[in-house]
Amino acid sequence: MKKTPLYEKHIAQKAKIIDFGGWAMPVQYTNVIDEHKATRGAAGLFDICHMGEIEVEGPQALDLLQLVLTRNLADQTIGQVKLSALLNEEGGIIDDLTVYKLDENSYMLVTNATPKDRDWQWINLIWRSKGFDCSLKDISDTMGKLDLQGPRSEEILQRLTEANLKTLRFYHFCESQVVGFPAIISRSGYTGEDGFEIYAAGNIIGNIWDKLMIAGAQSGLKPAGLGARDTLRLEAGMMLNGQDMTESVSPLEVPYSWIVDANKEFVGKTALMARKNSGIGNKLVGIEMTGRGIARHGYKVFHHLREIGIVTSGTFSPTLNKAIGLAFVDMAYSAPDTEITVAIRNTMTEAKIVKLPFYKREK
Repeated sequence: MKKTPLYEKHIAQKAKIIDFGGWAMPVQYTNVIDEHKATRGAAGLFDICHMGEIEVEGPQALDLLQLVLTRNLADQTIGQVKLSALLNEEGGIIDDLTVYKLDENSYMLVTNATPKDRDWQWINLIWRSKGFDCSLKDISDTMGKLDLQGPRSEEILQRLTEANLKTLRFYHFCESQVVGFPAIISRSGYTGEDGFEIYAAGNIIGNIWDKLMIAGAQSGLKPAGLGARDTLRLEAGMMLNGQDMTESVSPLEVPYSWIVDANKEFVGKTALMARKNSGIGNKLVGIEMTGRGIARHGYKVFHHLREIGIVTSGTFSPTLNKAIGLAFVDMAYSAPDTEITVAIRNTMTEAKIVKLPFYKREK
């Protein structure tokens, strides 16, 4: 398994290590509920160095990104982050990724870990075939990334940077320093909480981790693993690439139609519009268990004994104290409050469709 620059720190903390897409990653340090509640109540620090980063630079960098991504980036300003989708020719989601505009002709794409190589190859193929005047560089192996998430994350990070975090808006970033090291600080995350994503060179990201842990000790900061990251993102109604969406799923079947601009050309648009015109058969919805049990990935969903879908993600929500999940269901049964059942092993267990997200923080 590949290891992040922080691997030895996780071992020293006696974290439980699992194989996550070929990476040796901490799933928990103490337990998932403890780390989840620490992030919701104070702050959690996550090692996200396994994610990918790709630089796109040159006079036609924007032209390339406009073609390969669904989102219209023409109005993106320097210092702004935009979420978009990378599709295949059939309109299926290869990856949902974020686009950082660093300068007028300079961008950084931040990809999910598992599809990073697929992203790189696909974007390269399109770039070469069209001959755009720009360059691509995979900087994943030299870049480190931390996610500091939770209501006290601003006060913790502010102790270690000269950047004025109070003026940094959601889905915007600044290039500054953290404990003296050059870093990109982005107000964004994958937990539904206020927080920051911090990018710095892989060979010094460990120093930033250590200083954050020290600075955050008095504020309730705890290291958090992939287990808490999963329960946090699910409460916030956020999808997991490769589980809640795959290359066979389009942005129209999941809550991503808002990042598709049909007024511009992009790879996969023709197939996507054909899917839309023929009618979308399934929809990703939130489900809440009203009976006893947890809906897990792969469990079948029924309406009056008729099979209507399948669970993609499911867990017990520590914040809401109930079992929740995401499921693809027949569009005809996708309305909130529709009563359904989930086959948990050999038992048909009551549940209902609910509006996403399950949890939304108070501003």
